[in-house]
Amino acid sequence: MNRKRFSKTGIDTGNGTAIGSSASMSGAGAPAGSLRAGVAKSNITTDAKGVVINDPLYAKALVLDDGRTKVAIIAMDTTAIGGRRITQGMLDDVGDDFLPKLRRRIQKELKIPGCNVLVNASHTHPPGRLLCDDASQVNRTFDAVSRALQNMTKVKVGWGRGYEDRITMNRTLMLKNGKSWTIRHTNPCPPDEEVAGVGPIDPEIGILRIDRMDGRPLAVVYNFAGHPLFGDPRGAITANFPGFASKVIEANLGHDAMALFLQGAGGDIMDVFFKDFNRPRDTKPLGIMLGLSTLKALKDIQTQDAKLSVISETIKLPRRTDIPERIKSLQQEQAELLECLRFTSLNFKAFLPLYIKYALSPDYPADYSYRYLQDKKIGADELAAMDFHNRQSIEKYLKNIYAMEKLARIQDKIATLKKHQALNKEAGEATIPAEVQGIKIGDCVLITSPAEVLVEVGLNVKKASPYKYTFMAAFSNGYMHYGPPAGAYSKGGYEVTECLLAPQWQKIYERKAGEIIRRL
Repeated sequence: MNRKRFSKTGIDTGNGTAIGSSASMSGAGAPAGSLRAGVAKSNITTDAKGVVINDPLYAKALVLDDGRTKVAIIAMDTTAIGGRRITQGMLDDVGDDFLPKLRRRIQKELKIPGCNVLVNASHTHPPGRLLCDDASQVNRTFDAVSRALQNMTKVKVGWGRGYEDRITMNRTLMLKNGKSWTIRHTNPCPPDEEVAGVGPIDPEIGILRIDRMDGRPLAVVYNFAGHPLFGDPRGAITANFPGFASKVIEANLGHDAMALFLQGAGGDIMDVFFKDFNRPRDTKPLGIMLGLSTLKALKDIQTQDAKLSVISETIKLPRRTDIPERIKSLQQEQAELLECLRFTSLNFKAFLPLYIKYALSPDYPADYSYRYLQDKKIGADELAAMDFHNRQSIEKYLKNIYAMEKLARIQDKIATLKKHQALNKEAGEATIPAEVQGIKIGDCVLITSPAEVLVEVGLNVKKASPYKYTFMAAFSNGYMHYGPPAGAYSKGGYEVTECLLAPQWQKIYERKAGEIIRRL
């Protein structure tokens, strides 16, 4: 094995600014192996008039061939792979026939088995239409794979992992009453005094390094769990922080090296500035940090020849049957909250000045202190009595505000559950097909899921794997909304509401994922 040389001595942020330094190492060359690889990319951004584009979206393709097995890994800057029908148009960029059409064409024209093609969505989702039309998506993505195949060269590969815990957090808040509350823009956050803690993250950056035989970098595949939501203050199209991270990596490696981002188990992971109302939305700094952390780990990864293996199986996951009961429970909670709104004296115009006055001067809110002292001296209690009633009215109004915030969340939950109830009923079957694909490259394993897998499930799969470098590529080869752990269903977070699956799905999936990993 040999250590390869970086193309630059500084770390480039992608905008011409160097930060820190990286070691430059080299060693004796190794004899040529049988592994070959090629990369290419296609711009898949919408060309609709009037759409503001901050940075373009790509389909990036990596083709690997060890002389026995061919694999294509496609990283797409999009929200989901085929989520149009199942989301009722909410995530409508990629049609449900995209993946089968693409795989059939790749298999027929490029002789790469369709089951050996991994397509991952970064899950960037700024508002509006992101991608070019359906036919162009297939054509441009296929073209990237075709050109990657034409660009094949002998390579050595290495695997490793980096660490980045500064840019993400779990959006599930654990409440003191044992329930969960998800941080979202469609409903308020809970009162601070009700929050007991936050959920886990996965700070690991899974890295696959691919170098040409002369040591020049060809590609970096990096895997990280995080929800790329609103990345531009104008709502413009953007690849979000993964796009910025890829630019940093590519700018530093040079030699036309390509960085391919694979989304991890980021179903409940958000960027730390997701709900910040005090600064414009900007995920570029987060992307720069992710890119730099990837480069830091990359420089220590050694490369070697490697063999490939692929297993892809479709399993059946159970659909949930508890939706009617959950809706009934939410409607009961809704009725109780509505009942508590009665007997409110204040409106907002009266409440706000009173609230400010009593917050600024809790001891003497109605007048100067000497008025209170004088009343006390003569035995009068009018000011004190008025304060007592005003404080009661303020407290009641605040409780109504909290009730309103809970009602907004409940209303959203009921509507979402009804949507999933209709989808499950329309399907007419008790299970959902889900492809689980495992790709082994040397001692590095990629394992997929079509669901927005929550981080706990991803960590479980990694922990159970016999391979040290096992990386979860969720959001891959299809789409089926969230995949929460079974223990989360009773806690009421967003992900268990925006969900088609029964809690038993987790055990079935984890068992199959582990089985495939061990067989690779």
